[in-house]
Amino acid sequence: MRVANQWKSYKILDTSEQEKLEKWNQVTLIRPDPQIIWKTAKPHPQWQQAHGHYQRSSTGGGNWQFNKKTPSEWTLDYEPLDLKFRIQPTGFKHTGLFPEQAVNWDYMANLIKNADRPISVLNLFAYTGGATLACARAGASVCHVDASKGMVQWARDNAALSGLSDAPIRWIVDDCEKFAAREIRRERKYDAIIMDPPSYGRGPGGEIWKLEDCIYDLVKLCSHVLSNQPLFFLINSYTTGLSPSVMGYILGSIMQRKFGGNISFDEIGLPVESSKMTLPCGSTAIWQSDF
Repeated sequence: MRVANQWKSYKILDTSEQEKLEKWNQVTLIRPDPQIIWKTAKPHPQWQQAHGHYQRSSTGGGNWQFNKKTPSEWTLDYEPLDLKFRIQPTGFKHTGLFPEQAVNWDYMANLIKNADRPISVLNLFAYTGGATLACARAGASVCHVDASKGMVQWARDNAALSGLSDAPIRWIVDDCEKFAAREIRRERKYDAIIMDPPSYGRGPGGEIWKLEDCIYDLVKLCSHVLSNQPLFFLINSYTTGLSPSVMGYILGSIMQRKFGGNISFDEIGLPVESSKMTLPCGSTAIWQSDF
């Protein structure tokens, strides 16, 4: 497992009974996590004193319960890359950031810094911009694409907080698959692709998009937008039915046949302070050039 263990301002304090106790700078939150099936004791005092607790409803969804000292939003620093993010609890348990992705930010930033050539990156399903800002900080030009106007604006806010407002980033609100297809027709090329697609989605006509059914075709499509000497192709997934090795096989069957290179795949996770163990938080597969 690849572990995002370089955080100073974020940590998981404890986990038990399908919940995790987190510290986001000076704010503590309790959020659900269905993978936490163990029922260990909860001696940490912040279980009883957390600023916010997202509680699931028996009928689906859930809601936040905050104490009076909880700010509506705050900032979080990722010191290794000098990045800053706006954190804000949203309607469905999220905060606008997935801290486990820092292990991928570091990996991509290192590749870009050591490429010894200009690198252009296409970031699809780019959310609030963690990967975009990491690549931009490393010196790449980035095309940031997400279908949500609000998420793209949030990413732009994070760029401003990180001092990257003037970085070479294109901010695009669009359907990621349709945008990639148009870029191919426009013959625009990129040296690297990042994608973090949702498990499920609905198209404009109500059609259901399921990641397991669509991921191969999406990767194959996006391979045609790559330059003749691509640097990497990274896929991240939180879909439990899509294992790291399956994503690695897909990348190998498409990317290795076309460009050679190497494939790696594994779970990503975050350290848990109380147990000194690691909480699995998703999966990543990476194709990397051997140029």
